[in-house]
Amino acid sequence: QVQLVESGGGLVQAGGSLRLSCAASGRTFSRYAMAWFRQAPGKEREFVAAISWSGGNIHYVDSVKGRFTISRDNAKNTVYLQMNSLKPEDTAVYYCAASTVSAIIFLTQARINYWGQGTQVTVSS
Repeated sequence: QVQLVESGGGLVQAGGSLRLSCAASGRTFSRYAMAWFRQAPGKEREFVAAISWSGGNIHYVDSVKGRFTISRDNAKNTVYLQMNSLKPEDTAVYYCAASTVSAIIFLTQARINYWGQGTQVTVSS
Protein backbone atom coordinates (compact mmCIF):
# COMPACT_ATOMS: atom_id res chain seq x y z
CA GLN A 1 0.00 0.00 0.00
CA VAL A 2 1.14 3.53 -0.85
CA GLN A 3 0.07 6.55 1.17
CA LEU A 4 -0.03 9.94 -0.54
CA VAL A 5 -0.40 13.11 1.53
CA GLU A 6 -0.95 16.47 -0.15
CA SER A 7 -0.13 19.85 1.34
CA GLY A 8 0.27 23.46 0.25
CA GLY A 9 -3.30 24.35 -0.63
CA GLY A 10 -4.94 27.53 0.53
CA LEU A 11 -6.57 30.80 -0.46
CA VAL A 12 -4.89 33.05 -3.00
CA GLN A 13 -5.95 35.99 -5.14
CA ALA A 14 -6.14 35.72 -8.91
CA GLY A 15 -2.68 36.08 -10.42
CA GLY A 16 -1.00 34.63 -7.37
CA SER A 17 0.95 31.41 -6.88
CA LEU A 18 0.89 28.27 -4.78
CA ARG A 19 3.08 25.18 -4.65
CA LEU A 20 1.44 21.88 -3.81
CA SER A 21 3.45 18.98 -2.42
CA CYS A 22 2.62 15.29 -2.29
CA ALA A 23 4.65 13.10 0.04
CA ALA A 24 4.59 9.35 -0.65
CA SER A 25 5.36 6.47 1.67
CA GLY A 26 4.94 2.70 1.81
CA ARG A 27 6.46 1.53 -1.49
CA THR A 28 9.15 2.44 -3.99
CA PHE A 29 8.14 5.92 -5.12
CA SER A 30 10.36 6.06 -8.19
CA ARG A 31 8.56 3.14 -9.88
CA TYR A 32 5.31 5.10 -10.22
CA ALA A 33 4.25 7.73 -12.67
CA MET A 34 2.72 10.58 -10.69
CA ALA A 35 -0.13 12.90 -11.53
CA TRP A 36 -2.31 15.69 -10.24
CA PHE A 37 -6.07 15.79 -10.70
CA ARG A 38 -8.59 18.34 -9.49
CA GLN A 39 -12.29 18.48 -8.77
CA ALA A 40 -14.27 21.71 -8.63
CA PRO A 41 -17.64 21.94 -6.87
CA GLY A 42 -20.36 20.35 -8.97
CA LYS A 43 -17.89 19.05 -11.55
CA GLU A 44 -16.19 15.75 -12.28
CA ARG A 45 -12.59 15.15 -11.33
CA GLU A 46 -10.27 16.10 -14.19
CA PHE A 47 -6.66 15.51 -15.15
CA VAL A 48 -4.20 18.35 -14.56
CA ALA A 49 -0.63 17.10 -15.02
CA ALA A 50 1.48 13.94 -15.06
CA ILE A 51 5.17 13.10 -14.80
CA SER A 52 7.00 9.87 -15.63
CA TRP A 53 9.21 7.79 -13.32
CA SER A 54 12.36 9.67 -14.30
CA GLY A 55 10.73 13.06 -14.66
CA GLY A 56 11.67 13.20 -18.34
CA ASN A 57 8.15 12.98 -19.73
CA ILE A 58 5.53 15.49 -18.67
CA HIS A 59 2.02 16.32 -19.85
CA TYR A 60 -0.47 19.04 -18.88
CA VAL A 61 -4.08 19.73 -19.60
CA ASP A 62 -4.31 22.64 -22.06
CA SER A 63 -5.92 24.97 -19.53
CA VAL A 64 -2.82 25.03 -17.29
CA LYS A 65 -0.02 24.97 -19.87
CA GLY A 66 2.43 27.78 -19.30
CA ARG A 67 1.14 28.38 -15.78
CA PHE A 68 1.63 25.10 -13.87
CA THR A 69 4.80 23.02 -13.50
CA ILE A 70 4.90 19.44 -12.23
CA SER A 71 8.15 18.05 -10.86
CA ARG A 72 9.36 15.24 -8.62
CA ASP A 73 12.19 14.51 -6.25
CA ASN A 74 12.53 10.75 -5.94
CA ALA A 75 15.15 11.06 -3.19
CA LYS A 76 12.51 12.82 -1.09
CA ASN A 77 9.59 10.69 -2.32
CA THR A 78 7.76 13.88 -3.22
CA VAL A 79 5.97 15.30 -6.25
CA TYR A 80 5.19 19.01 -6.64
CA LEU A 81 2.80 21.19 -8.56
CA GLN A 82 3.91 24.80 -8.90
CA MET A 83 0.89 26.90 -9.83
CA ASN A 84 1.43 30.43 -11.13
CA SER A 85 -0.94 33.03 -12.57
CA LEU A 86 -3.82 31.36 -10.80
CA LYS A 87 -7.35 31.99 -12.02
CA PRO A 88 -10.69 31.61 -10.22
CA GLU A 89 -11.47 28.65 -12.46
CA ASP A 90 -8.49 26.84 -10.90
CA THR A 91 -10.46 26.62 -7.64
CA ALA A 92 -10.81 22.94 -6.77
CA VAL A 93 -9.68 20.16 -4.51
CA TYR A 94 -6.36 18.96 -5.90
CA TYR A 95 -5.50 15.27 -5.66
CA CYS A 96 -2.14 13.59 -5.96
CA ALA A 97 -2.15 10.19 -7.70
CA ALA A 98 0.26 7.33 -8.42
CA SER A 99 0.10 4.93 -11.36
CA THR A 100 2.04 1.93 -12.68
CA VAL A 101 1.32 2.80 -16.32
CA SER A 102 4.27 2.14 -18.63
CA ALA A 103 3.95 5.56 -20.26
CA ILE A 104 2.06 8.64 -19.14
CA ILE A 105 0.19 8.76 -22.45
CA PHE A 106 -1.81 5.81 -21.06
CA LEU A 107 -2.54 7.48 -17.72
CA THR A 108 -6.25 7.82 -17.01
CA GLN A 109 -8.24 7.86 -13.80
CA ALA A 110 -8.99 4.16 -14.32
CA ARG A 111 -5.25 3.45 -14.27
CA ILE A 112 -4.57 5.23 -10.97
CA ASN A 113 -3.40 2.84 -8.27
CA TYR A 114 -3.34 5.23 -5.30
CA TRP A 115 -4.99 8.55 -4.48
CA GLY A 116 -4.22 11.19 -1.90
CA GLN A 117 -6.94 12.77 0.23
CA GLY A 118 -6.78 16.10 -1.58
CA THR A 119 -5.93 19.68 -0.68
CA GLN A 120 -8.21 22.67 -1.25
CA VAL A 121 -7.10 25.47 -3.56
CA THR A 122 -9.31 28.56 -3.64
CA VAL A 123 -8.57 31.44 -6.01
CA SER A 124 -10.47 34.65 -5.39
CA SER A 125 -11.15 37.35 -7.96
